[in-house]
Amino acid sequence: MQLKPLQKGRFQQSWVDEYAKIEKIVLACISEKKFVDEGQLVMQQGQQLGALVLVKQGRIALKYSTRSGRNFQLGSIYCDHQIFGEMEFFSNYRCQMDIIASEALEVWIINRDKLQHALKQDPQLALFFASAIAIDYQDTVDILTRRLLYPIAYNIAYDLYHQHLHDQPVDGFTKGYLEAERFGTSDRVYRRSVQQLITLGLIIKQNKKLEIVDMNKLKTYLDAEE
Repeated sequence: MQLKPLQKGRFQQSWVDEYAKIEKIVLACISEKKFVDEGQLVMQQGQQLGALVLVKQGRIALKYSTRSGRNFQLGSIYCDHQIFGEMEFFSNYRCQMDIIASEALEVWIINRDKLQHALKQDPQLALFFASAIAIDYQDTVDILTRRLLYPIAYNIAYDLYHQHLHDQPVDGFTKGYLEAERFGTSDRVYRRSVQQLITLGLIIKQNKKLEIVDMNKLKTYLDAEE
């Protein structure tokens, strides 16, 4: 969830009005600041969290792995005062995904006991957390539902279309095998699906990046597949 004012949701204006107060309360719960190298885990899947983490600036990736070695990449996020571990803080569950630094980062550690005390002292802070978590939850479920119910080619096209609209909650990767994992498939199936969209004249691959050829034609394709 993002500490900064949300750009959507029922309580958007409230967070804009109260942001200085909310930020002050959360920052008062910081117990430590440290640097994390590129590729290092910020949080680990299956870990019992002892604290939350605030990443002020920098890019991270989110990954889920099975014991059999299969990986699912939710995507990457450029953090702007992003908090991780809030779901686990409220549920007391273990960490659901690996949070990986895509570049060297400074992370701020949020003390759980201090945050719990702050939430009890100022219920408005709890309302902020609830709203931010609800939005993240629905964005994530939307991604996972589309991955499950629609073909890979559709998901790739849908992702490119919403990248163009700049309303994607997470970004993709430059490496093909990571993009395959992001769409929950193998590298071979991913490449075949990309070729299908190229053959249809919807996209091209230029400088190792997928580009939309005809926005209207792509939108027509997506509407037909819905």
